[in-house]
Amino acid sequence: MRIVLAPDSFKESMTAPQAAAAMTRGVQAVQPDAQCVELPLSDGGEGFTDAVAAALGARVIEVTVHNALGRPVTGRLALGDEVAVLEVASAVGLDRIARAERDVLRADSRGAGELLRAALDHVRPGGRIVVGLGGSATNDGGAGLLVALGARLLDADGAELAPSPGALAALERVDLSGLDPRLGQVSIRAACDVTHVLLGPHGASAVFGPQKGADPAQVKQADAALARLVRTVDAAVPRPGGESPARWADEPGAGAAGGLGWALLALCGARLERGLELVARTVGLDEAIEGADLVLTGEGRVDAQSLSGKVPGGVAAHAARAGVPCLVLAGSVAPDADALLGSGVSALLPIVPGVVDLERALADGPANLERAVANALRLIDVGAALA
Repeated sequence: MRIVLAPDSFKESMTAPQAAAAMTRGVQAVQPDAQCVELPLSDGGEGFTDAVAAALGARVIEVTVHNALGRPVTGRLALGDEVAVLEVASAVGLDRIARAERDVLRADSRGAGELLRAALDHVRPGGRIVVGLGGSATNDGGAGLLVALGARLLDADGAELAPSPGALAALERVDLSGLDPRLGQVSIRAACDVTHVLLGPHGASAVFGPQKGADPAQVKQADAALARLVRTVDAAVPRPGGESPARWADEPGAGAAGGLGWALLALCGARLERGLELVARTVGLDEAIEGADLVLTGEGRVDAQSLSGKVPGGVAAHAARAGVPCLVLAGSVAPDADALLGSGVSALLPIVPGVVDLERALADGPANLERAVANALRLIDVGAALA
């Protein structure tokens, strides 16, 4: 039996490589002779740098940057032949902030801009930078990223503002004259796992703000701050000759990573690409699935949104095209996740064995995943015997 193990990370519990290793242990507990092909994946969030770096043979370096609350952290940058790869989550990710401290109105994306600036230091003109979007603790429309790259946010008196949503209510002018000119000398691709726009009921604040700790009043305040940022940046771009940054707010993916997608599109010349598809091509997912007997994938939480560019839905689609059954395992399976069952997923399996608190579920993630995979293989054996 040949089994492809292609999970995303289980946020705050295990990385994608750790999840793939746990899956292998679960398979081998039941089928010790099975051939296990580990392909850790990412849709642009946590684990993106390592997944792409491994496929490219790139070296990974560490860079001191700041997290979403301005504290020093170590970010990671993969450097290959004329290419640099980074994930914004390694700087301003949710997992960099303690749960009790998460605050979208104070958080900003300067650390992501510092990582991008470090990439510009290593890539010569004509080279490529690949940015993984996802898993951020921010909702600032990329204001922090732009500040780290040389932009200035000013109030009515000309004083500089912090790039957080809470401060953007006082924004009156944006000075883009200091924006790093090297942005125009490289090709930037942003790996994006969502198709949401920047503003409104389907935008960054409304859809992702609650996941980052925002209550309804804060969601409304953050959305208003992003709208003000777009208007003010739009007014700062000269006409004619400059393309309107405001038009990019309605682009699918502009709302990714708290609006970092918009900043990269509107002012950094980036192209957005589905993160999973970029990684899948790079690591050879289709080639691995071809001729396999079974595909296992998963992530921390699976719901209907998993069909929108997330790893489980994407892997299942690739498996379906190859005619290979696919099982999805997750720490939490939402009721609406049944939508995946018509999209190449053969079964949805929660890994938590009973009622436990969140801390215990996260700590026991690898053991729970190993156990769930072993049980899934046992059920497959029962099915084969009955057939």
